[in-house]
Amino acid sequence: MIPLAVPNLAGHEAEYLQECITSTFVSTVGPFVTRFEEMVAAASGAKYAVATSAGTTALHAALLSVGVGRDDLVIAPSFTFIASIAAIAHCGALPWLFDVSPENWSIDVTLLANKLENETHRRADGVLLHTETGRRVSAILPVFTLGIPAQMDEINELAKAHYLPVVVDAAAALGTIYKDRPSGSLGADFTMFSFNGNKTVTAGGGGIIVTDDPEKARLFRHLTTTARVGADYDHDMVGYNYRMTNLQAAVGCAQMENLGRFVEVKRNIARKYREAFSDLPGIAPFPDPEYARSGHWFSGIVVNSRDLGQLADIRVRLREAGIDARPFWKPAHLQAPYVGAPRTEMTVCDNLWQRIMTLPCSTGLSVADQDFVVDKVRRQFANN
Repeated sequence: MIPLAVPNLAGHEAEYLQECITSTFVSTVGPFVTRFEEMVAAASGAKYAVATSAGTTALHAALLSVGVGRDDLVIAPSFTFIASIAAIAHCGALPWLFDVSPENWSIDVTLLANKLENETHRRADGVLLHTETGRRVSAILPVFTLGIPAQMDEINELAKAHYLPVVVDAAAALGTIYKDRPSGSLGADFTMFSFNGNKTVTAGGGGIIVTDDPEKARLFRHLTTTARVGADYDHDMVGYNYRMTNLQAAVGCAQMENLGRFVEVKRNIARKYREAFSDLPGIAPFPDPEYARSGHWFSGIVVNSRDLGQLADIRVRLREAGIDARPFWKPAHLQAPYVGAPRTEMTVCDNLWQRIMTLPCSTGLSVADQDFVVDKVRRQFANN
């Protein structure tokens, strides 16, 4: 089977792991954690970085750090991996779910501006309320889908006008460029990167939050290290044990040494699929907006057919041929825990999500294997 996306561990991963074992620093204290944070901060264009046990825990602590509280609303796109929305729920808050733009599959900024203008009002004490539910709107959580940046200049402008903090889920966007700026330097209060096993660079798991604000970085680190003060067992607030281990960071450091090469490989894979299927009727590529250089975390196609059963059959036949072709995220407004959350109309979201097919895009994918995928996909769609 040609897998969808697996780690490329051809660097110094084994060497650095052995160094951890020899030193006995295998848990949450060790030099690789600091080195990993510094490498990610530099690559993302941010001043500060704090490593955590997962991308989801990083988002949770970041939302708490900007003041998201129980019963609040957090603005987020419905078209995202469920963990983005779960981080909101972990704060005791509820998502206000938005449709996405076909240009980038991230939050529709025109819709966002309209809803903020017409469906919120400011209380006498300055708190922004969602008019229909009476809940406080406390943050915006854009998602950089597939590593494609959202329209951050517009989002930041709206956030500033409405006094809302911005926490970005850039899980798959390390190495992405937005208008000549790296993805961690786009004006958000916090930006999260994930290092799950299927990401372009991995630590086997874990996440990192970056920011340019030293006080925000200090608070975030305090929250995620049990809120301990001093050398003794004193804790001054409810904290979380969200630390990354030195073992994970060792793998992450080895991976970061190859970030530039891995991102370029991902871009080349996406380009080849785009060119190879450009003449197939009813087939469209994933978005690639002009304002950004995507990291192309995943690659694949969008099928314009309404016959979703036929598309499922094609995925089955591709898997029988040894190709791991998969569907993509089911939107949050269709997920059981969030069906009652406030939401916008979902014109793009509802039309899009079932027509996506992801294709093998590991950074170790050989030319021969990608040629094989292209040939089998072309044959399936030619026959249908």
